[in-house]
Amino acid sequence: MVQGHLLQPSWQSHLRAILAIARKDWLHFKRYPLNALFRIIQPIMWITPIYFLGKSFATGGTNAGFASYAGTNDYMSFILIGTILSSYISSVFWGMGFSLKEDMDSGVLESNWLLPLPRVLFLIGQTVASITITTINGLLVLVLGWLLFGFQIHGNILPAVLVMVPMLIALYGFGFAFAGLVLLLKEANTLVDVSDFVVSMLSGSRFPVQVLPRLLLPLALALPLTYGYDAVRGLLIGSHTLLPIGIEVGILLVAMVLMTLLGSAVFRRIERRSRRLGTIGMH
Repeated sequence: MVQGHLLQPSWQSHLRAILAIARKDWLHFKRYPLNALFRIIQPIMWITPIYFLGKSFATGGTNAGFASYAGTNDYMSFILIGTILSSYISSVFWGMGFSLKEDMDSGVLESNWLLPLPRVLFLIGQTVASITITTINGLLVLVLGWLLFGFQIHGNILPAVLVMVPMLIALYGFGFAFAGLVLLLKEANTLVDVSDFVVSMLSGSRFPVQVLPRLLLPLALALPLTYGYDAVRGLLIGSHTLLPIGIEVGILLVAMVLMTLLGSAVFRRIERRSRRLGTIGMH
């Protein structure tokens, strides 16, 4: 009876496993306080030149070209919101893809996966601490943005937070498929850097997607994250949205289901192939 129970983990054991992985990552994070400080300083460091560049191109305190696309003159708030949302993309991609590669390099991936737990739970656990840290960092960055750049929120925060939930779950679907790609190609750094940059840029992290060339605009509009950025900005700072916010939320809800199912299916398929070929622990 005991052995059979151990071979069929309950949802409580799944939750404990996720929290154990998250605790391990949190302990690693605490060991490097300077790295934690840099994660707060880095977004401000990259945004500051953009702030002064925007000031230099502004006329009478406004940027007519930007305002015509975004529907707001508050360029820095537009940028700050995009920066915070992009940090979640980095958190999921690095948390899933790079952590998987680290386990390969340290030789513990195969032994970890001997546990009677779904492999996807390991990927989720490796992002829980990262998502939590990203949220704390994001709040601190917004406070600094308010002090340094005059960041303001004109709308309601709660609806914007609720919109972020399906967007983040859909992002996990991207992360599952991305982790499978890392498992297949045995490379994480370049994949994470390129994927993080491309997805963030095409989703409109730094500018309205309407300014993209015609060749790239369909790609941007095909990404559900684009509508997440758009809806959150519309709710917080009153910017023009590509579609009515209700429709954008509907797109996110559909993407949440489809991307999670598709991403986990891709990961499981690649994981089974790697297990059959005996290449899981290779790097």
